[in-house]
Amino acid sequence: MEITLTTPALLFPAISLLLLAYTNRFMALANLIRSLKSRYASTHSHLVYGQIENLRIRLVLIRNMQAFGIASMFGCVFCMFILFAGYNTVGKYTFGLSLLLLMISLALALREIKISVKALELELNDLEETSVQ
Repeated sequence: MEITLTTPALLFPAISLLLLAYTNRFMALANLIRSLKSRYASTHSHLVYGQIENLRIRLVLIRNMQAFGIASMFGCVFCMFILFAGYNTVGKYTFGLSLLLLMISLALALREIKISVKALELELNDLEETSVQ
């Protein structure tokens, strides 16, 4: 497989948009945690505390998603530098590592989405139980 300087550069827009989406998720969770914290302070509800614990796990996942995404971007830039220096074989392995880091970031994103959906299902189940009574 022939790899040129433009090959790793093709990932820049995708990784940049991905990191922007991760940052937006992080900001939304941070705002939600702040509002739930004040709600928990006044109600001491176990449901609210459970939601906060769930959000703590999701924050760790988002942090790791961002870290692996940034490492992937760094790997692409480093790959371009290596290719520019003329080390094509090392550049291929560096690019492969960048792709692997991006895949890990995406896998963590999938895990975070699954946790998010499960939390929403718990909320909906609680709503259904409350409306039936």
